[in-house]
Amino acid sequence: MYGTITKYMGTAYTGLGIAHKYDKLVASATETVFLKCPPTTALSAVLNETAMHYIKRGFDVDKFVSPIQPDITDAIFIKGPDLLFIQASHPIALEPADIGGRHRVISFYDIYDEDKLRDQNKAIVASLGEAEASLKKALHALADAKVIHDEWEAVNIKRMMWSMHEALIENLKEELFDTIILNKQSSVSHRLIGSLTSAGACDFIPSITNRIQRRMLIKALPGTGKSTIMKALGKEAERRGFDVLYGWCGLDPEGVDLVQFPELSVCIFDATKPHEYDPERDGDEIVDLLSMCEASEEAEAAVDLISKTYREKILDATGYMQAYAQAEKQARITMDSAIKDTVFQEKSKRLIGDIN
Repeated sequence: MYGTITKYMGTAYTGLGIAHKYDKLVASATETVFLKCPPTTALSAVLNETAMHYIKRGFDVDKFVSPIQPDITDAIFIKGPDLLFIQASHPIALEPADIGGRHRVISFYDIYDEDKLRDQNKAIVASLGEAEASLKKALHALADAKVIHDEWEAVNIKRMMWSMHEALIENLKEELFDTIILNKQSSVSHRLIGSLTSAGACDFIPSITNRIQRRMLIKALPGTGKSTIMKALGKEAERRGFDVLYGWCGLDPEGVDLVQFPELSVCIFDATKPHEYDPERDGDEIVDLLSMCEASEEAEAAVDLISKTYREKILDATGYMQAYAQAEKQARITMDSAIKDTVFQEKSKRLIGDIN
């Protein structure tokens, strides 16, 4: 029986900069292969081929894709043997800390034709410079958007019925876990479920929850405790020995947007914008926090103004992300045109051969 693929975002562009969870993946992996190379799309095919090698042998694979080009694979994690293969130079520079032990490095810097690179140098530098400038503007707009979103949350925090919220958490703990305490240590995983991309907000909730029987969709306003509920249930599950997957937010990397308990086949996630979902299959249900937020004409007027300003900032950020993606893609295409194909194929075959 073949294994399965679950897609996640490899990196996220947020109000606090570029976020990732690769450090936690590296820490949990029994072995990590760091693939070192300049900006390129070529390694995506190698990673996909490696993933298929394991899938055909019955292993499940987590695939981490680029928010700039969602069809490009930046890393794969093989569940079971817990092997991580990752592009470790771009966009996130990661360095091995256990050479000769759990970490191995394979360099692809030698696959390039130096003469072609020199001929294309000005074009590459220009594209990378344009990409860097556009990314800086996008991250600045996202930082502004987060400040505005914090103001939005502050308005709702004041009118939230927090005693009802606390009671809901306790009821959910009792319903989900009852009196069960497993005789093992909890395994905790951290993943990014989405990011702002050049096409707008993108998430992988359908892929992540595809094999989950019960999905609990939280409907709530900003600041009304969605992340608080998920963190509380996650901590309770950890205390009781249940495995937990935390899915982290794309705008605020400190906020949880999803928590999953594989042994219970239960997932709870934020189903409001920018990743809005409604019940669509058996086992889906709504967790309603909207009714816990008291109505107020003054608050609604403030929220209308704040939300409009917020949407404008997100539109600005999306426009800059489009410019960043175009320039970044052009730089990669130009770099890839200098690859010595025979050298690249031989190195790729050796990598796959080592895996076999």
